[in-house]
Amino acid sequence: MERARTALAERIAEQRTGVGDPRALVGEMRRSVLLVPVADGGLWSVRSGGVRWVCGFTDEAALARFALHHGSGDRPMDYAALLGARIVDEIVPSLNEPAGLAVDIATEDGSMFFPPAAGIVPDAVAVDAGRAGEEGGHGR
Repeated sequence: MERARTALAERIAEQRTGVGDPRALVGEMRRSVLLVPVADGGLWSVRSGGVRWVCGFTDEAALARFALHHGSGDRPMDYAALLGARIVDEIVPSLNEPAGLAVDIATEDGSMFFPPAAGIVPDAVAVDAGRAGEEGGHGR
């Protein structure tokens, strides 16, 4: 019997097929509890493309897929359960480098990246903050 997907996993699936609303996806991410692996006293993250990605998972099955490749043998993987809003509003800014949230990275055709962009992370740490005003070419 197949398990029902979480609301966030459903929104990700919609977005990946091109029928989702990006604002609804971000809102669902903010409301969702994500499972974030803990390693060496901190949250598990990876750097790619000049961005540090905090890795979160929508449920234990998605976390288990990740643990198969990145875990410590047969030992259970420790994790923290955190609201997506807490990750992007508190944890990402505390990293003091461009950072975002990567969700379900071990799920084939089910991952989603929330980059360090305005509307996802606080404007103070968004890499694109201020660009909207630059596009017009005129000061305010």
